[in-house]
Amino acid sequence: MTQVHMQISTSIKEATTEDIPVLINLAEATWSPTYRAILSQEQIDYMFDVIYTKEALLQQMQEGQQFFIMYEGSRPVGFASYSVKYAPEKVYKLNKIYLLPECQGKGYGRYLLKAVEKKVKQAGGAILDLNVNRYNKAKDFYERCGYHVHQQEDIAIGPYWMNDFVMRKSL
Repeated sequence: MTQVHMQISTSIKEATTEDIPVLINLAEATWSPTYRAILSQEQIDYMFDVIYTKEALLQQMQEGQQFFIMYEGSRPVGFASYSVKYAPEKVYKLNKIYLLPECQGKGYGRYLLKAVEKKVKQAGGAILDLNVNRYNKAKDFYERCGYHVHQQEDIAIGPYWMNDFVMRKSL
């Protein structure tokens, strides 16, 4: 029996306001699986409603977040966003990076992260920060990609708290 390896093409494109429904669909498919082991369903629902409404995403874009959508062929499978965090020191922030659960472990996350790092460097950034929940297993992924814990941060979101590590990489 002969094994056939199919090459699946992936691509990343900059998202516009026209892509907000795609971002919402991806967030709906990734948000709960990402956080259900570490946050209550009530907190997940609350935060989703604060961050991923059409109006909230539009505001984030207007405030300077650059969004990207990753495709496997023509199928959207993930997204990321970044923005300036502290311009005088050329610090940028990776605000979001999510992949569909069935696409994790294929190298897509690293590919998407590298694409964001390249865009940040092109924009003049020297440092990329990101927040990761202190109990999120993604912390190991970020460490493998060259990030280190820079500090801890507790962020109030409505009645809830995000207990995060701020991880940093020099670009």
